[in-house]
Amino acid sequence: MFLGYTGGLKLESFNMVANHAIRQVAEDAIFGANTQAQKAISEYGFNNVINGTIGVFLDDEGILVTFDSVFNALRELKDESFAAYAPLNGINEYLDTAIKTTFGDYKPDGFIEAVATPGGTGAIRHAVWNYSSWGEEILTSDWYWDPYNTIATEHGRKISTYKLFDEKMNFNFEDFESKVELLLDKQKRLIIIINSPAHNPTGFSLSYDEWLGIIEMLKRKASSNQNKIVLFIDIAYIDFCEDESRRFLSLLSNLPKNILSIVSYSMSKGYTFYGLRSGAIIGVSSNKDVAIEFKNACSHSNRGVWSNGTRCAMEVLTKIYRDESLLEKVEKERNHYKEMLKIRANSFMKASEEVGLEICPYKDGFFISIPSNDPIGLAKELSKEKVFLVPLEMGLRFAVCSVSQEKCKITPRLIKEAMKRI
Repeated sequence: MFLGYTGGLKLESFNMVANHAIRQVAEDAIFGANTQAQKAISEYGFNNVINGTIGVFLDDEGILVTFDSVFNALRELKDESFAAYAPLNGINEYLDTAIKTTFGDYKPDGFIEAVATPGGTGAIRHAVWNYSSWGEEILTSDWYWDPYNTIATEHGRKISTYKLFDEKMNFNFEDFESKVELLLDKQKRLIIIINSPAHNPTGFSLSYDEWLGIIEMLKRKASSNQNKIVLFIDIAYIDFCEDESRRFLSLLSNLPKNILSIVSYSMSKGYTFYGLRSGAIIGVSSNKDVAIEFKNACSHSNRGVWSNGTRCAMEVLTKIYRDESLLEKVEKERNHYKEMLKIRANSFMKASEEVGLEICPYKDGFFISIPSNDPIGLAKELSKEKVFLVPLEMGLRFAVCSVSQEKCKITPRLIKEAMKRI
């Protein structure tokens, strides 16, 4: 690699960072696409641009949705709730509340511990670092949130994938089991990341029966004491799903001690607290020592990476769940936007069916994905029509969370026409 030429002599590149930190510099696909969309909006006006890149909830005018009930509660906090350090593990009442709201009526039997993290991303980081070794592979689906790979490579791990869908666009249990077997044979230790319900980027959700099949299969693999399995469940968008979507969490009860279940909790979407970075990593085990080990490892990682979490966010969650009337207001606001999200998604899916546009199976969540053999070329072609989507490795991601119903209705036709042109 060379930086340039001076007087006909080649100048070798000079690096100050350690070898493991030398990386290719590439623009983030999501933020890059949004930058293009924002430029088009400034030039042509908001109404003439479809910006399906942003993974936050926007109203029909493109304004970030924030829950008044939540931010009024935030403003009522005393100064010390903002200024004071939080405990390294997180405020105890916050952690108890995070566990309560994560599982709802479906709390599994077993030993449950939690440690505060900066959003669900922090939980992923702790799981990757504490439960895999250098060079090992972490399993997730072939459609996945790209920061999984960033976190893995940042810590010297690799992402391995199974095919999420079979030929009939159903969950590909056969390929999933095959990859689990392959990696356990090679490593004897395996982290499996499953993002459900409301998978990012497809909006796919596993059914209860599919979860039951996964759990039963993992129990069979755990019959060998040599195998250590960590099932990491990313539920970042669960607050925008129906309550019944939590039912599968009860299946985490009384699993073999060499299966540790980890659930990532996040306040970002369900409380519109994206920027306050508050969440938790929650461990479930049938073995008390494993659960205590989990808490100790994650607490140590907190101190070594970011120290404390955001105290005011923790205070707000505990305040909401202490006050039934405030909790009712929060849930009323959230339900309003859940319904809006459902209307937008249904409009997109109906329009896709009408024009014959193939999409990944959608059930819940902020995103719908469109398979494509040339996602970058398709995204470029759509940008000529002032339509901006995020190109992924296997297709395009469309953020129904940030696009009005009217624009959701017309986007499938524009995508289909762009596909024909390229």
